[in-house]
Amino acid sequence: MRKKNNLTNFAAGSTTLIASGTHVLGDVRFAGNLEVEGQITGNIMAEDGADARVRVLPKGCVVGDVSVPVVVINGRIEGNIYSSLQVELAANAEVEGDLHYALIEIEKGAQVNGNFVHRSASAQQESLSPVENVAETGMQDLGS
Repeated sequence: MRKKNNLTNFAAGSTTLIASGTHVLGDVRFAGNLEVEGQITGNIMAEDGADARVRVLPKGCVVGDVSVPVVVINGRIEGNIYSSLQVELAANAEVEGDLHYALIEIEKGAQVNGNFVHRSASAQQESLSPVENVAETGMQDLGS
């Protein structure tokens, strides 16, 4: 039997629960764990540099973008997902939007209507390099 990665089990810090029947209007910024059983209409963002994880449970719904290192979905997200570490799509996951991920796990039954964009740490660094090179080249040309 395959051992589950502990990365998705716990994140440092406290756990915040958006309970079933609760509807949050507005952006949510957090550190630690966020469990969504209700509905959030707004973006979800982890604090900069935070070890954070969001789980959208089977009755949970997010209408907005999600920018969190670890994202576990077993409910519905209508928006883009930006994960620097890992995305897990459970059997009941429904995503209407693009997924930006480093690692991804998809269970049979998960539904995605959007694009998959693989991002690695080295790819993010490479995307910054050409801009820096252009700026340096421009400075050298001005001095000539």
